[in-house]
Amino acid sequence: MRKPQIVAMGGGGFSMEPDNPLLDRYFLKQTGKRTPTVCFVPTAAGDADGYTVRFYAAFSKLGCKPTHLSLFRPPANLEAFVLAQDAVYVGGGNTKNLLALWREWRLDRILRKAWRQGTVLGGVSAGSICWFEQGLTDSLPGKLSVLPCLGFLKGSNCPHYDGEPKRRPAYQRFIRQGKMKSGLAADDGVALHFIGTRLAHCVSSRQNASAYRVTRAGGTVREEKVEARYLGGKRKR
Repeated sequence: MRKPQIVAMGGGGFSMEPDNPLLDRYFLKQTGKRTPTVCFVPTAAGDADGYTVRFYAAFSKLGCKPTHLSLFRPPANLEAFVLAQDAVYVGGGNTKNLLALWREWRLDRILRKAWRQGTVLGGVSAGSICWFEQGLTDSLPGKLSVLPCLGFLKGSNCPHYDGEPKRRPAYQRFIRQGKMKSGLAADDGVALHFIGTRLAHCVSSRQNASAYRVTRAGGTVREEKVEARYLGGKRKR
């Protein structure tokens, strides 16, 4: 049986970088399959048709078998459908709504089972923070807040660390105040690749993008850079 894997993207992928498939190719590669089945879950975006169409347009070019899961039009056997996938890719949007719907449909439990059985899980933004104990979210209008999440992975997560100016100070403030667990932040274009619950790799689709360990120590915050391997080749100096 394959080890559990999660590829959590701070930003990027087909929805943010339509002409740069580096992260999406990396995600698919972790299945170890020549033509993997990959399911897009657009719950956080309200199952927006346009988002799903963009997924199919992008992934149909990547040598896989794409499908999608709508909780507004679910399959007859939800668990069997999910467990048949080699990979599950969760889109961005409102994480609070995503978690509520997943729990109502018990999809959170099904995904945990799939993860333990070797299905590669991952996604971007909401599809990144949902796997951690806590995430920094903009699910509530007009502000960033701390959101309890699924807890497959320990600690907290912050996406868009360099892409949205308010993210970095808010994440550090919540951790410093003890309102949020220490954790990992990722710039846009960076993916945190966990094997089991251990961060095994950090990769990027953009030059000079990075991840960061943000920890609380004695009422202060420490930010430690985690170098990301650029998937496009050698970095420019």
